[in-house]
Amino acid sequence: MNKDHGFHPSALTWKSRAAIGVVAAAGLSLYRSAADIMNALGVPRSKLKKSHRGSRHFDGTSFQNVLASSVLVPDSFLSVGAAMLRRGRTGKPHHPIPLLHDRAPATAADLAVTWYGHASALIELDGHFILADPVWSERVSPSPTIGPKRLHPVPVSLGSLPPLTAIIISHDHYDHLDLPTVQTLVHTQTAPFVVPIGIGAHLRQWGVAANRIVELDWNHQHGIGDLTLTCTEARHFSGRGLTRNDTLWASWALAGPRHRVYFGGDTGYTPAFVEIGAKYGPFDLTLMPIGAYDENWPDIHMNPEQAVRAHLDLRGRYLLPIHWATFNLAFHAWAEPVERLLTAAEAPGAGLGSVRLLVPQPGQRITPGDAVWPWWNEAK
Repeated sequence: MNKDHGFHPSALTWKSRAAIGVVAAAGLSLYRSAADIMNALGVPRSKLKKSHRGSRHFDGTSFQNVLASSVLVPDSFLSVGAAMLRRGRTGKPHHPIPLLHDRAPATAADLAVTWYGHASALIELDGHFILADPVWSERVSPSPTIGPKRLHPVPVSLGSLPPLTAIIISHDHYDHLDLPTVQTLVHTQTAPFVVPIGIGAHLRQWGVAANRIVELDWNHQHGIGDLTLTCTEARHFSGRGLTRNDTLWASWALAGPRHRVYFGGDTGYTPAFVEIGAKYGPFDLTLMPIGAYDENWPDIHMNPEQAVRAHLDLRGRYLLPIHWATFNLAFHAWAEPVERLLTAAEAPGAGLGSVRLLVPQPGQRITPGDAVWPWWNEAK
């Protein structure tokens, strides 16, 4: 009698079928995760260059700072590695960071800011709501499971934000340009994304309509009613994958009919602050990055003392610190930036009479003149 030695699915036990199902599901999950990561990386360099023609800051291969700038000091890899090994919990609070959950008013004020943590802020300027560098994800990484994680929850949902006039982005690093946040804003808002050159390609790939994207070079402007958004110089770098400087980085000068605000995003110190202050200032308020500094990368991140100096260069009145207390991206203590800022603001030649600080809690809406109190001590 002939025996059939072929495979029959009916011959599988329920355990075998379950095992095959688990393996198949795992494979599908890995495939989807890989696809999500590739999408989060953005558009590859080969497809970005067409949009860079005409910018004098693009050398044909990559964007360049005006001043020669290094991401890392030469021969610093060993010291960076040693710092990573001994960092421990230095960059994290020992207790929960106190949050507020202030909602924006129905109508934007002449001048106010709600800080959501890191560089994410809702700026109220002469009746306009402007959302800066919105990042609502749990991690700043192409992966939802690997990468720097939040030190505190997001204070409010994206859906609770008021109708925006504009969404501004400083550059394409994950802690400033976040794919899931962008995709949510596509559906919850109608405001344009106003971005430095090159970032529009990422946005289009992620589903942002072309008519909602405005790409600008340094010192170029875009007007929305009586609001003027000027893309201004910064000293930094860009990159979401293995290549760097494929898109431009920037700061922003925001001008309404009565007030002006400067948003620093992420930058090292540069003499360009003097020029920006003279051309687009004086500023009623500057939002200045003060964290994630280190002696191994002094060109591309400011320390608190440099932030005060930059604020004075910009001819700013009130200084609101950003880029601290939300993600652990360096080796200093998590509250050190604000403590150094307070000392720098009181230093001779930069007293609180000229450097007036606004230091909101994450989620707090703050206006000029509001008192500074050391809320960060609650989390030490």
